[in-house]
Amino acid sequence: MANAAYSAYPSSAHAGASLCIDLGAIRRNYRLLCRQAGKATCAAVLKADAYSLGAGRIAPVLEQDGCRHFFVAHLDEGIALRRCLAARSEIFVLHGPPPGAEQECIEHGLIPVLNSLQQVAGWRKLCHRLGRRLAAVIQVDTGMSRMGLAPDEAELLLLYQSSLNAIDLRYLMSHLACADLPTHSMNEMQLRRFLTLRSRFPAMPASLANSSGIFLGGPYQFDLVRPGAALYGLAPIAGEANPMHPVVTLQGKIIQTRTIGAGNCVGYGMTYRAAGKRVIATVAIGYADGWMRSMSNRGMAFIDGICAPIVGTVSMDSITLDVSGINEGRLLPGTMVELLGPHQSVDAVAAHSGTIGYEILTSLGNRFHRTYRDVSAACEEAPYGEAVSSL
Repeated sequence: MANAAYSAYPSSAHAGASLCIDLGAIRRNYRLLCRQAGKATCAAVLKADAYSLGAGRIAPVLEQDGCRHFFVAHLDEGIALRRCLAARSEIFVLHGPPPGAEQECIEHGLIPVLNSLQQVAGWRKLCHRLGRRLAAVIQVDTGMSRMGLAPDEAELLLLYQSSLNAIDLRYLMSHLACADLPTHSMNEMQLRRFLTLRSRFPAMPASLANSSGIFLGGPYQFDLVRPGAALYGLAPIAGEANPMHPVVTLQGKIIQTRTIGAGNCVGYGMTYRAAGKRVIATVAIGYADGWMRSMSNRGMAFIDGICAPIVGTVSMDSITLDVSGINEGRLLPGTMVELLGPHQSVDAVAAHSGTIGYEILTSLGNRFHRTYRDVSAACEEAPYGEAVSSL
């Protein structure tokens, strides 16, 4: 199905870095999560343009593999995604409809997640106006204090449960705060609170588990699980071996190299001073591309498997690497260095940056040359001037 929501990415000759997304790995990750989820239906979370990897390319692949439930954050994300999927696939909008935009959910075949009494009332009003029951999800807050009906709001809604008869309630939903830490007491506490609320809606299917929650086992899986990060190769459990397949490869292009002597400094603020003769390579990627400034003097790249540490401050458009000792023939302008790949995972880069893999993925910018590959095909370029969706 053609996708009309496009944004241009540069050609390989013009781009300073190249990002390859392995659609086959995403498919394998989805199948692994389906198996891990047991009897629960496995959805896919595609918010933030599938964690910046291109929802317009990823959604049809997952749909072909049997996924029928897709989650986005914003209404406009859902509208764009609807153009990429068959009518039978359900798209849920996690933030629910903005006030006054309920009708747009219906027009585009979207199912809102209702997070407040105001959203419930607006959706119920639309049901009455159209004279039919409209699908929605009710989200309750079980301890995150972020999204969903607060405990007092949930109790108030329960007092007037008959008012919900006008709505086709698909799921009772909540979200886990600490699922990546299996022994954290918050997991069990949220589960108990969710079970208490669910007992008041006995006929309604339920959804609690995110990517990490799936690995907490059967009691957390209920009827529908909602993986996001794990689909894209991030480790679901902190400190444990990652069972997911890596999805992204990122390479940066060397612009130039120079040799500096002892005492010479590199980059803004002169944060790196050479103790001896060093060879420095400048690579065309920076914080404008999502390669975070916090990696200054901490991160690294790899050339032929050899570690080349970042020295100096990460700039908007470039980083500088200490490539001393690496064969000069591999340091010519245009040579690609590995930033994400076999020698360095997204989670490893996140650790160097003092953040999480989610932020690394969603920060990857639009200046990369993008390709998509699958197990059955060679790399396919995102068409120049007509690239993947920007949801």
